[in-house]
Amino acid sequence: MSDVGSALREAARRLEGVSDTPRLDAELLMAHALGVERQSVLLDPARYDVPVRFAELVALRMKREPIAYILGYRDFWTIRIGVGPGVLIPRSDSETLIEAAIEHFDAAGPERILDLGTGPGTLLFAALGEWPAACGLGVDASDVALDYANENALRLGLENRVHLMRGNWADQVEGRFDLILCNPPYIADSEALMPDVADHEPAGALFAGADGLDDYRRIIPDLPRILAPGGVAILEIGHMQRILVTELAEAAGFAVECRQDLGGRDRALLLTRA
Repeated sequence: MSDVGSALREAARRLEGVSDTPRLDAELLMAHALGVERQSVLLDPARYDVPVRFAELVALRMKREPIAYILGYRDFWTIRIGVGPGVLIPRSDSETLIEAAIEHFDAAGPERILDLGTGPGTLLFAALGEWPAACGLGVDASDVALDYANENALRLGLENRVHLMRGNWADQVEGRFDLILCNPPYIADSEALMPDVADHEPAGALFAGADGLDDYRRIIPDLPRILAPGGVAILEIGHMQRILVTELAEAAGFAVECRQDLGGRDRALLLTRA
């Protein structure tokens, strides 16, 4: 089949059973197979012939391999984050944390940024892109995630502004930070996930005990030690966890505000010194 339009329609039809966004997936896979941006395919599909590789990529997606792993990246905020097996795929819901940080600091911005559980560097690099004078520290327990973070820092030209460290949350972190970002695991062990997630993304970045709160219990009590005066810690939460995580934060001496994601769900808690 040489007609790109027809190939996209057929691929989208096949992907309806495995994806919530079958047409978008098909377009992204076609662009990846052609080695161009999706917009180029949409603007002038007749310009291209369907590459043989397109069918191979669709077959991978039919097996529920995450689209981001197939492409090797996920666009997040204003940057492109390289990802692959072994790292958590960035979600658009997490952009709520960056929006909240921008609202809190305005143009002045933080000087020192800490990202706990940085993964491939998603939140840290998005924040550094907003404030060119800032520097950052990213901490993660996964060597695979840190390898991706290092590669992303180099590709984004941030290697001189960021330090990446292997560690368990803030256990080995010293000094104080104006902005602390954290998207910890917050899914209860018994919760069922879509096969794309459950069968491919790292369980250690998803699950956090019987109630999904294990990592908040470790992270929040240590935040007063490393949060600078006037600073803010912004934590991602599951949309049903606002009350319980707020109680943990208030017990640690924080004032708490909540921000919703684009779907109107509770998504980020802002912790400041009470």
